[in-house]
Amino acid sequence: MRKILTGLLLLLFLLIGKNAVCQAEEISDSELYARSACLMDADSGRVLYGKEEETQLPMASTTKIMTCILALEQGRAQDLVTVSERAAGQPRVHMGASEGEQFLLGDLLYALMLNSDNDAAVMIAEHIGGSVEGFAEKMNLKAAEIGCTATHFVTPNGLDAADEYGVHSTTAKDLALILRYCIMESPQKDLFLEITRTPSYTFWNNSHTKMYNCTNANAFLGMMDGALTGKTGFTADAGYCYVGALQWEGKTFIVSLLACGWPSNKGYKWADTRKLMTYALQNYAYREVFDDSPLPEVPVENGQYEELQIGEEAMTDLTYGDFADQLSLELLLREDEQVEVVRELPESLEAPVREGEQVGCVRYLLNGQVMKEYPVFAARTVEKKDFAWCLRKVEENYRL
Repeated sequence: MRKILTGLLLLLFLLIGKNAVCQAEEISDSELYARSACLMDADSGRVLYGKEEETQLPMASTTKIMTCILALEQGRAQDLVTVSERAAGQPRVHMGASEGEQFLLGDLLYALMLNSDNDAAVMIAEHIGGSVEGFAEKMNLKAAEIGCTATHFVTPNGLDAADEYGVHSTTAKDLALILRYCIMESPQKDLFLEITRTPSYTFWNNSHTKMYNCTNANAFLGMMDGALTGKTGFTADAGYCYVGALQWEGKTFIVSLLACGWPSNKGYKWADTRKLMTYALQNYAYREVFDDSPLPEVPVENGQYEELQIGEEAMTDLTYGDFADQLSLELLLREDEQVEVVRELPESLEAPVREGEQVGCVRYLLNGQVMKEYPVFAARTVEKKDFAWCLRKVEENYRL
């Protein structure tokens, strides 16, 4: 009886333990403070976890990552920027620059991203776009180019605003996509990271009459190993917002949070960011999923080539092309995720067929979404049978 009881208790312990592990590997929406959240694989752009990630909400000063990357791509660090009346009148947080003062564009980018100065954002916008409105148009064009589907920029600093097209807003998914562009795809990605990772920065106005100090407000940089970059934000409508990235052991994750509490809940965004990043690090790893089984040989109807004899069927191998022997596919996956390989290949072809002509493809799907597609080509040229070929083969057989 004692042995039976011990066995039952051990089994119960194992079942409870297993259930606890399973629960630890998942995140429920109720665990997060943010109304809207997104965890993204920065390499592929795949959403690994989402909580109302496609709900459009104000995003406060996280807006400034778009302002910064546009300035880096379309301006020059040594450009001289003059403070307008509109820029000088921006509310805190601000540099407090006076109308008519001049600054180097490169210096203003540190004020923008470290201090999150609203007047610096307007100075940059007017310099790059000619006006705040002109710059907002550039922001919206870039957002569409990146693949954002529910983002509308009105201001360069993220202050609550609206125009005839809607409220200044984005989604957690779109915000993650914008940061992904900034750190993975933009030709100015290295400089973006250099600016946003700087702990502090000091600069003068152009006349050297006033010095300005900037301190990085992104506490996440010192919170987790591998913290890469990020931007905070807060307005009355948006609440606390954050978007940040972490890179560790070859994996890069992005977390974006919207409406993550209001005063006095300033720490909620850090708790949510840590929770989502920890979940990603513990549950996702790269796995080789390339299917290296050989591609088939297929018949070519009415086809011919010199070595083919009358009565034989023309054939061609299929190939992935010049780099067939070097192909591999590593995807960031949870242990329980399985990739589906779909081969869309012909059972036969109709002559003529040209070497290198695409005749099919192999797709790799995850949860119905295409993660990668490889084109498949014919490996040889097969001409169509004609009278001249038939006559030549008859003559060859006759000589034999």
